[in-house]
Amino acid sequence: MPSLGKRLVESAQEAIEIAKGDFKPQRYKLIVPMDLDIKSIRLKLKMTQGQFADAFGFPIATLRDWEQGRSRPDTSARAYLRVIEREPKAVERALNAA
Repeated sequence: MPSLGKRLVESAQEAIEIAKGDFKPQRYKLIVPMDLDIKSIRLKLKMTQGQFADAFGFPIATLRDWEQGRSRPDTSARAYLRVIEREPKAVERALNAA
């Protein structure tokens, strides 16, 4: 089978596994960006530092340190910030669920 055809079949099989709930995360690597422009994420959402910190559970002092380059978010915070950047409404729904 040609390389492209083989990859397409493998991709289809993976999609079926995922749909059935047989997802095997050890087969995938999470890629977390090394650098994020946190201020631009916040401004894109039209939020003040206080609003952003309150909405997403960050200490405001930590947010300020990140935005001013005094410190950097760790891997888990960068992953969370990426989700906020891409799906802010989903994060808000999840955090505000009873």
